[in-house]
Amino acid sequence: MANTQNEGKKFLESVHQFFDHAASYSKLDPGILAQIKTCNSVYKVSFPVEIDGRVEVIEGIRVQHSHHKLPSKGGIRFSMQVDEDEVKALATLMTFKCAVVDVPFGGAKGGVKINPRTSSVKTLEKVTRRYAAELIKKNLIGPGMDVPAPDYGTGSREMAWIADTYQALKYGETNALGCVTGKPVGQGGIRGRAEATGLGVFYGIREALGDTEYMKKAGIEGTTMEGKRVIVQGLGNVGYNAAHFCQQDGAIIIGIAEREGGIYNSNGIDVAEAFKHRSETGSILDFGQCKNFENSVELLEEECDILIPAALENQIHAGNAARIKAKIVAEGANGPVTRDAEKILLEKGIIIIPDLYINAGGVTVSYFEWLKNLSNVRFGRMGKRAEEASHRRLVNAIESASGKSLTTHERTMLIQGSDEISLVRSGLEDTMINAYHEIRGVMNKKDIHDMRAAAFLTAIEKIGVSYEALGIFP
Repeated sequence: MANTQNEGKKFLESVHQFFDHAASYSKLDPGILAQIKTCNSVYKVSFPVEIDGRVEVIEGIRVQHSHHKLPSKGGIRFSMQVDEDEVKALATLMTFKCAVVDVPFGGAKGGVKINPRTSSVKTLEKVTRRYAAELIKKNLIGPGMDVPAPDYGTGSREMAWIADTYQALKYGETNALGCVTGKPVGQGGIRGRAEATGLGVFYGIREALGDTEYMKKAGIEGTTMEGKRVIVQGLGNVGYNAAHFCQQDGAIIIGIAEREGGIYNSNGIDVAEAFKHRSETGSILDFGQCKNFENSVELLEEECDILIPAALENQIHAGNAARIKAKIVAEGANGPVTRDAEKILLEKGIIIIPDLYINAGGVTVSYFEWLKNLSNVRFGRMGKRAEEASHRRLVNAIESASGKSLTTHERTMLIQGSDEISLVRSGLEDTMINAYHEIRGVMNKKDIHDMRAAAFLTAIEKIGVSYEALGIFP
């Protein structure tokens, strides 16, 4: 337990150090900066649950870091390692992450001390519903107050349980489904949410690769994903989808690290097959012609173009940062690089694409889901067929004028209207592109040499404007 608490404390300290460094570039009043940095509220709860004929006391926590915009937003993680400092750090990051990508939420985070891998589905449902009920009783959850989402150890199933519990206790509330995001599509979720964080990681890396001036500093050649050698830590939702989309765009996945070990193949690894192997055997090890790494963290030290740590925080620290040989570190996880490690990596000329930007795809699409729940209409429902009718008239006119007929496949591709998933992915891509260039603009304007400081500063200034609008400034 001491080690767990120490890790959470180090994580929170790192986040505060990152904030302080960025805040040194800001001209906001020191009191406002202090308010922006501080967690607004922490709610801790213990409740009894009957498990296998015995009663166990379960601990839960919900931290709302900022109320500069409502609702606050952030995931719920199920883990025996959950502690207050860790949840505070994650909630703090959520505030700045939302601001960076212009999602109008404050930051929040929640956690429950339970092992989702060793607990039965029945137990997980009991604990999830009771935790939700505790939050609802205190008005700490709701579409206009605080909107949770999945995180480490939770998924769409748990979000559906939370939504159902909220609807039962808030009967008749028309916006009830907006109390939580990451739900199954059939229960108010949105298409494209499951892969959103990993896809956002891909969009962010792809945009960075096209920034030739910046990439020269890390010795990256070529402006596309084609041929880039990638190592991924974590084959969960974020890591798998990030690796999948990178591979689909021409990258070579040479290493995959998981908690039980890692695999490496300089010729490339089929991500889908590796995922299938782990699902069937329970381990990533002994896959195909790959070399095994018993200590998965050592795999992060292998030479590559892009390293995507997409597991947990504090994975790259002062003890191993000097051995990292990647040219780009894209933080798919929250807080995988400590402040001390960042200094070492930057001195080596490694580009760090920070978590509060690169993994913001999840909260971006969660925002789209929340909007869908409030409007009570599926995206694309009203416009898809009208678009197709317009496109069909245009194609017919082109065929008539040219005297040439398109193939059935060509007509289908040109006529197709925008459905929900295409609109979601388009919105996510646009968000990641715009946010990247906004951060780079701040780097150039303020003469800041690392993306994290620029991203934090971008967020700080936006939040400061919100406080000004609330009348806090004279």
